[in-house]
Amino acid sequence: MTEDLINKLTWNLPWLVRYPFERAGSFARRTAFEKKHVIIMIANHFEPAWSAAGPLGIDDQLRRLDEWYLLARKAGETVRDADGTKFRHTNFYPAEQYDRRILDKMAEIQSEGLGETEVHLHHGVDAPDTSENLRRVFAEFRDCLADEHRLLSRLDGEGMPRWAFVHGNLALANSCGGRFCGVNDEMAILEETGCYADFTLPSAPDQSQVAVINRIYECGFPHVEKIPHRRGRPVEIRQPGIRFPVIFQGPLVFNWTRTIKGIPVPRIEDGALVANQPSDLARFNRWKNANVTVRGKSDWIFVKLYCHGFFDHDQSACIGDDARRFFSSIIDHGATTGDYKVWFASARESMNMVLAAVDGANGEPGDYRDYRFRSIMREESPKN
Repeated sequence: MTEDLINKLTWNLPWLVRYPFERAGSFARRTAFEKKHVIIMIANHFEPAWSAAGPLGIDDQLRRLDEWYLLARKAGETVRDADGTKFRHTNFYPAEQYDRRILDKMAEIQSEGLGETEVHLHHGVDAPDTSENLRRVFAEFRDCLADEHRLLSRLDGEGMPRWAFVHGNLALANSCGGRFCGVNDEMAILEETGCYADFTLPSAPDQSQVAVINRIYECGFPHVEKIPHRRGRPVEIRQPGIRFPVIFQGPLVFNWTRTIKGIPVPRIEDGALVANQPSDLARFNRWKNANVTVRGKSDWIFVKLYCHGFFDHDQSACIGDDARRFFSSIIDHGATTGDYKVWFASARESMNMVLAAVDGANGEPGDYRDYRFRSIMREESPKN
């Protein structure tokens, strides 16, 4: 126990030391009186095969997926954002678990506006992966999603399929001490194979958490290096060019309201939609006050949340009754106060809004859902 606590403290010291300075800088960059646009993107680690007892067979997976589809449809029909877009997740499906029947169903879900599909991958679990194998896996899965299922997107509607990523076991660019990855140049391979943004972080208190927090930023070190995102340049307006993949973080702040036996015991707030963290307006404000923005565009705030959609005990919080009540309440609160509007965006749409902000866009972020990265499903006719 003691050794584990020491390890976690060691892993987390870099961002903990920076935390008070980051929060002070965030407060300094806020503008008090402008109306905010809060862009909510939910990264769902979408694994219908998951169970505590071990991977499920395909029949059970398809049954669970059908149940999920009903929940997603109910949420989408009853909870809509400022321009009428349905509440939805971005479903990051693990490449190593591919099954055509699963992806055909996920394409149906996407066609109904209930959640776009992107790329997830667990690798290097039993032994370190290699660059050659990882490059092959990314390229083959990318092309399968695009060619066989009309998923993913293209930059300005042209070229190779483009995609967003969440790393299984959080070990982006070999950031877990060699575990769950093993590929130092993973970021270069992501860039080469068309990834435009990584949505893995935050990962605290895991070893993979870097010192940079509450940012949308470019990697600060060469992509061929291990953990090149341990430092970085924030994306900002009028930036002359952006190198992909961008690191697109969710909130990482402290919740100071928790007490145990009357003693304040702060807990990490990382945007997890889970049953043991009841969602309320105070929690929404913590997400919003993490102030993840394109630097210089303070009225557009990006809130990247995450969930594991097939953890049964968390489904109500991420897609079921609790989620519907909570997200409806924050939409209503914004409309009543006039302080903010809520926009639901996929990973692709969120990145498009970032790029629009960089280019000096004004107005409402919903106008820029298809700004640069265009959905293959919407842009291209199905093959005969």
